[in-house]
Parts: sequence; C-alpha cells; structure tokens
Amino acid sequence: MSLFSKKRKPVSHMTGETDHHHNSGSNGPSSMMEETAMSGSGGGRHPHHPLPPIPTNGHHSMPSTPSRHQHQQQSQHSAPGGNSSAASSAAAAAKVTQPKLVFHCQQAHGSPTGLISGFTNVKELYEKIAECYDIQPSEILFCTLNTHKVDMNKLLGGQIGLDDFIFAHRKGRPKEIEITKSEDALGLTITDNGAGYAFIKRIKEGSIIDRMKYINVGDHIERIDQTSLVGCRHYEVAKMLKDIPKGTTFIMRLVEPLQAGFSNIGPRTNPGTAKKSYGSGKETLRLRANGPARVEEAPDSVVEAAVEKINSLLESFMGINDADLATQIWEMGQEKTNTMDFAEAIDNSDLEAFGFTDDFIFELWGAITDAKAGRLRK
Repeated sequence: MSLFSKKRKPVSHMTGETDHHHNSGSNGPSSMMEETAMSGSGGGRHPHHPLPPIPTNGHHSMPSTPSRHQHQQQSQHSAPGGNSSAASSAAAAAKVTQPKLVFHCQQAHGSPTGLISGFTNVKELYEKIAECYDIQPSEILFCTLNTHKVDMNKLLGGQIGLDDFIFAHRKGRPKEIEITKSEDALGLTITDNGAGYAFIKRIKEGSIIDRMKYINVGDHIERIDQTSLVGCRHYEVAKMLKDIPKGTTFIMRLVEPLQAGFSNIGPRTNPGTAKKSYGSGKETLRLRANGPARVEEAPDSVVEAAVEKINSLLESFMGINDADLATQIWEMGQEKTNTMDFAEAIDNSDLEAFGFTDDFIFELWGAITDAKAGRLRK
C-alpha cells in the first residue's frame, strides 16, 4: 500500500540505451534534459498550469444608489494626480531604472561579435541571435557557453551566467544513414534545444551508433524514415527510437552543426587590453517559461551538492540527467519539514506527470535533508 495519498508507479530497474522524458513545453522548467533510454522507463510532460479565472461582478437589472464609499472611489479614480496616477508613475520610473542585461555572442563557426539582450526564454534568445546575424531562427541548432566547440557539457540550458559568452551553432550538412537495429538499445543520449530540435548528446561506447562513424555528438535528428521529428521533445524522439523493433532497418536523417573553417576563434579583445574572463561571474540569468527571466545569485556549495545528488538519483531511478529539473526538486523540498509535505508538493506541481514512486520520493527527501544538514559536499 502506498505511504502517500496518491498511488505511484512501481520502480523499474533499467538497463540499455539513452532515452528522454520531460515536459513538452518548448521552454519548460528544464529546457535541456537528457535521459538514458532504458526499457521500462516512464516519463511525461509538464503541463502548463493556466492562470486562475478573473472574477467578474454580476450584472443587475435595477440601478442602485451609489454608496459614500463608492463615491469616494470614483472621485479618487477621476481626480488628476490621484493615487492611481502616482502609482503608475512610480511603476514607470522603476521600470526605466532596471538595468538592461547584454550578452556577447558569436556564431560558433566564426563571425563578428554581436550584442544580445531583451529575451526571457530560449526561444526568444534564438530569435534575438537570428535578428543580430540576419538569419532565420530555425538555422540555429543549439548554443554553448564560453566555447565554440560542440561541447555537451557547456550546453546552454535554463541559466546563463551574466559573464557568459554565447556561441550559436548553426545547421550544417544533412546526411542520411541506414541503420539496422541489431540490438535492443541503439546507445544514444538525446537532448533538445528547447525550441524544437532534438540532437545527440552522447553516444555509448561499443554501441550500434558508436560503430557508425558518420553519426556524431551534436547531430540534429531531423527525420526517421518519413516521419519528421522537428518540433518533438527529446523524450518523444527517444521513445520512437526505442519502439523500433529489433531487427528493423530504418533511415535516420541527421543535420550536423556547421563546422568552423578555423579552430582558433573565441571572444576577441583589443590589442593591449587584458583578456576578460568569461563565465566566471557570481550571478546568473535564470530563464523561465511561465514568467520573466530574473537575475539570481549563483548556487552556493550546499545547493550545488544537493542538485548533483538529486541528479544522480534521477539517473539511477529514471535514467535522466537534468540539472534544471534537479534544481526545481531542490527548491520544492528545501522549505518542507517532512516527507509527506514534500510528496504532496510534488503531486500538486507539474512534476506529478513524471509519476515518481514512493521509493524515489524517499530517496529524494533523503538527499534534500542531507544537503540541509551539511552532510553533502560538492
């Protein structure tokens, strides 16, 4: 019998390839997520919770005499220079004084440095980069931070350091590869860019894909046979690959990132000036799907240790590895005082779609309490 009011799915211990489950929103709480595609792994998407309806006053057929309080309200609204007007002016002044965040950007294959600002999520960021370089947003496969290389450890996710330098990787050469699924697992780890493109993040050594030398990390999976995967999330692509029967031959169309004509590009400095250190700041811009982006202090050692531990539990129990999701779980549990409250918070959030088991909830709570007590070290 479940220890909580909500019945949860049983734990499945999984072996095999890399696959993905996460929220379906293009810019959800965790826009960059990966998962090991293992048999029996479950997942789901994070539903967007609609705003509550705005209450409206009922209509009356008979007019009524306005009260003294109503007269006062009317005169306050109509009086020039009233409280409403003063509040609006103060809000406008506050808005004007907010600092404008500007990020440096280059195209990863080589370009002049551009200045990017005015975005609140990954999709808007891609639009701003495309506008800067006069290209279509659909040309951008993914972005890395502080390196032009296809480095999956430097992928842009839900947070950008205020000193981070953004490199945009554009579409390059398409290629079609015939693959025979001779084993249960292909050996892929798939992630997505938060804007409609799924691509390969890791390739398991010795796997089917590892033996096919024309398939590389960073390749966008555009199509399987005649089915387009543009607009699909990582877990949808991974499930489709996992569901291909063993022994089946299929064609995967991939698009590789545009390669640089030279390898020594990077943030440029004027002659005689000291080189700026990128990615070393203590503040980050956190991108949110359901609200404005905001500047936050970089995580301290306690938070980093908690997120790392939660991430390792996600990997062990569900085959996923997602720092943004781990951060969300930590934030949800750090103010709770017991397992029941934590489980209830999970069930009343968009994380409920993942179907976390009772055992997994206990493990997560153990990691959170260990971190709060200082028993975890980064």
